[in-house]
Amino acid sequence: MMTHIERATELFGKNFHCSQAVFAAFAEELGITEEQALKIGACFGSGMRKGEVCGACTGALMVLGLKYGQCNEEDISSRLKTNEVTDRFMAEFKKENGSYMCKDLLGCDLGTAEGIATALEKKLFTEFCPQMVQSATKITEDILGDFMEVI
Repeated sequence: MMTHIERATELFGKNFHCSQAVFAAFAEELGITEEQALKIGACFGSGMRKGEVCGACTGALMVLGLKYGQCNEEDISSRLKTNEVTDRFMAEFKKENGSYMCKDLLGCDLGTAEGIATALEKKLFTEFCPQMVQSATKITEDILGDFMEVI
């Protein structure tokens, strides 16, 4: 059986966005199909195509939201749990990678044609971005594992 990191890396290598790859790697165990996760995550790659928050991060946050997210208006504890895991994820990703902003991580703005050309020229999508997918997936695994032990 493939690990989350292996599956996310494989999906990213098959030309799915970073957001799709991370989210889909956890989909089945969280009660949705991989196809549903790929579709939900489809609009978040390349920092929502504007170089904003890294798509690997948004994919990870989708995982954490699906696991811990508030779905009952009276369930404030799930809102607090979601806030906690979001803050932890973002802090750990930034600590590990220097930023969670796509344009800062890549050193170019994927919201522009010039930025995309630079990313392609520097092979960022094939050499750098897989590291972000792996980092986001690993941090997500760690958070899920830590909270599963407590529950």
